[in-house]
Amino acid sequence: MTATTIDAPVAAKAAAAPRRRPALGRTAQRAISVLTPVVLLVVWELLARTGVIDERFYPAPTAIFGALWDQAASGELWEQSVVSIGRLVVGIVLGTVPAVLIGVAMGLSRVVRAALKPLISGLYPIPKSAVFPLFLLFFGLGEWTTYWFVAVGAFFPVVINTAAGVANVSSIYYDVSDNFGASRWQVFRSVAIPGAMPSIITGIELGAGMGLIMLSIAEMMGGAGSGWGFMVWNSFQLFAIDAMYAYLLVFAGVGFGVAVIVSAIGRKLTPWITQD
Repeated sequence: MTATTIDAPVAAKAAAAPRRRPALGRTAQRAISVLTPVVLLVVWELLARTGVIDERFYPAPTAIFGALWDQAASGELWEQSVVSIGRLVVGIVLGTVPAVLIGVAMGLSRVVRAALKPLISGLYPIPKSAVFPLFLLFFGLGEWTTYWFVAVGAFFPVVINTAAGVANVSSIYYDVSDNFGASRWQVFRSVAIPGAMPSIITGIELGAGMGLIMLSIAEMMGGAGSGWGFMVWNSFQLFAIDAMYAYLLVFAGVGFGVAVIVSAIGRKLTPWITQD
C-alpha cells in the first residue's frame, strides 16, 4: 500500500470540510456601524430635497441638525438636558438596585422565585403608559412621579435577566462553595453575582433603554413643563417639526451613549468573556 493510498481519505475529508469564513475585523465592524446611519441620512436628505417625501413632515437631516444647533446655541438644549439626565439617572438607580437584589434572591431561592415570578410575569406586560395616571394619583405632579415611573421601566428587564442569570450558573460552583463552608453572603458576592454578571449587564442595558422610553412618556404626559419629552410634545403642538425631530435625535443619541457606557462597564466587570 502506497503513501498516496493512505493519505487519500485524509485529503478527501479535508476537501469536504467546510471552509471557515474569515472573521470581520473590529475596524471593519466600526466602519460598517458608522457608514450605515450615514448612508441612511444621505438617502433621506436626497429624498427630501428632491420632493419625494414631504419636508413639512419629514424635514431634511440638515434642517434637523440646524434646529438642534439652534437649540444648543440658545442654551435651551442644555437646560432641558440637565433636567432629563437627572431624572433618568435617579430613576435607573431606583429601579436597578432593588431589581438586582430581588433577581439574585429569585435565582438562589426556589421559594422566593415561586412567590415573585407570577407577580413579575403578570405585571411586566401591562402597558406602562396606561398606568401613568396611577402614578399621578399616588405622587401628584412632581419630580418623584417621573423618578418612580422611570424606575418601573428599568426594574423589570433587570430583575428578569438577573434571575435567569443566577439560575443558570452551573450548580457545581454552588456545590464547591458549600463544601468550603461559604456563608450566604459569600455565595452571593463570589458566586451568584459574578456568574450572573453578563445577564445583569444585559438587563441594565435593556432597563436603561426602557427607562428612557418611560422618561419621554412622563415628560410628555406629566405636565412637568421641562425635559426632552416635553420639548418633543411642545414642538409638535407648535408645528416646529424640525425641532421635534431634533429632540427625538437627542433621545436616540442618549440611548446609544448609555448602551455604549453600559457595555464598556460590562467588559471591565467580565474580563473572562471574550468579545468579538
